[in-house]
Amino acid sequence: MAAPTIDLNADLGESFGVWRLGDDDAMLDTVTSANIACGFHAGDAATLARACHAAAQRGVRIGAQVGYRDLAGFGRRFIDVPPDELTAEIIYQIGALQALARAAGSVLSYVKPHGALYNTIVSHESQARAVAEAVHTVDPELPVLGTAGSVFFRHAERLGLRTVAEAFADRAYQPDGQLVSRREHNAVLSDVTEICERVASMVKTGRITAVDGSTIAVRFESVCVHGDSPDAVQIARAVRERLTADGVSVAPFS
Repeated sequence: MAAPTIDLNADLGESFGVWRLGDDDAMLDTVTSANIACGFHAGDAATLARACHAAAQRGVRIGAQVGYRDLAGFGRRFIDVPPDELTAEIIYQIGALQALARAAGSVLSYVKPHGALYNTIVSHESQARAVAEAVHTVDPELPVLGTAGSVFFRHAERLGLRTVAEAFADRAYQPDGQLVSRREHNAVLSDVTEICERVASMVKTGRITAVDGSTIAVRFESVCVHGDSPDAVQIARAVRERLTADGVSVAPFS
């Protein structure tokens, strides 16, 4: 049996002006796909350009990390955006990062919604459709990264978009398979050993333990490590080392 292949992704390019968040260069030495912010919830033009250049130099795939227009809230607050407006905003963000990736000598390889938008379109029909239609309008060959079984994936697949399911290394799960809100205690995990064991178990069994102790099925081609966690670099390196030690090939999904 061939060894499984798993992509390792992280949210990057989220600094703004003199404010710095995370260590993009160190993360780019570890991950295989970079979800780079597009300026609406985080990032500025110079930051995004640097992130694209750094990813291109390392052969890391570049993805557009699209979100609500919410710099103050870091894109983690739901916004009741009309569908046509949301579609336009997602097209705008994809186009910006597409140009920056091209200027860096690379290409845009996929799209991943961020934060509140990511969670909302798991079940919100009109916003899920708006995001899927935006991606399809820009380039029907662009894959989308998200949650297996989501309304977003259903709309994306209806349009013929490739859907790539992901699991989260450092986030707690609810029994229904959704992520625990960051407002809740222990929503973000920090113990490196625990995180590595969770990822290894997910790859081996296709299941993960939810916050109530139940085990739930999880389907994924990519594992996300959050780049803004205090020990993000250490966690990403440890996860990659554990996957490699378990015979898993760590490589981009596209």
